[in-house]
Amino acid sequence: MIIVPVVDVTIFIKTFIAVFVLADAVGNIPIVLSLTKGMEPEQRNKVIDKAILVAIGVLLLFAFAGQFILNYLDISMASLRVAGGILLLLISLQMLQGELDTPIIDKERDVAITPLALPLLAGPGTLTTVMLLMSDSPNLHVSVAVGIVAAMFVSWAIMRFCNRIDKLIGSEGEVIITQLLGFLLAALAVQIGSEGIRELFL
Repeated sequence: MIIVPVVDVTIFIKTFIAVFVLADAVGNIPIVLSLTKGMEPEQRNKVIDKAILVAIGVLLLFAFAGQFILNYLDISMASLRVAGGILLLLISLQMLQGELDTPIIDKERDVAITPLALPLLAGPGTLTTVMLLMSDSPNLHVSVAVGIVAAMFVSWAIMRFCNRIDKLIGSEGEVIITQLLGFLLAALAVQIGSEGIRELFL
């Protein structure tokens, strides 16, 4: 007799909404345009595909084994927030200084993994959320896992539209978006890092 895991709709919807909102696919479109500037549409799509797959893998890993890994390594979620904040701050400084204006492919950097998958799509907040959802639903792991995959699939579909946006705004629009986004990303980095610092020392 084969036992088919039952998906709890309530847990699924809760997980889907939480992961989708935190992943912020719509807000990440300008970042994708900036980090993949100079790439052909096919190359950009491959970056997006890889970023989504890596994000799904990391989220599922942390959902099922995140707390064990952090406990084993003696790493707190606060430390994870501080590290994510620092990483985002370094990226934002590069954007503000125009260091991301040249094609990323010439720098031999894999932006699909960092920063798109980590920490933008699967950041400290998202990782924390999936671990909490899993701990709150010990007998409904399948529902949480399906919710994560579904949210990332919708995020993937949205981010694929960045190719059309790229054609609409042009090169000058990309420069403006890069500078503005760099400033906003710096603020976000400080916010994430400061939350971790408060948890660590206050």
